[in-house]
Amino acid sequence: MFPKKYSNLLFILVMGFGMSLLMTLIITYVNTGIDSGYFNRFLKAWAVGLPIAISTALLVGPFAKKVCR
Repeated sequence: MFPKKYSNLLFILVMGFGMSLLMTLIITYVNTGIDSGYFNRFLKAWAVGLPIAISTALLVGPFAKKVCR
């Protein structure tokens, strides 16, 4: 489906996307509850969290692979 050389990058992007989405949904709910402004607060928090999650995964991923081998 995708070239092997892009598999690690694709994995990091998908994991960063999924983890930041789920964590932001839950943390926004825990901190502020669900009301009419929940979705906007979630999107604002996710806009900050997504690039941080992907950047962190790009930096930590190769180190984690070396440690776990």
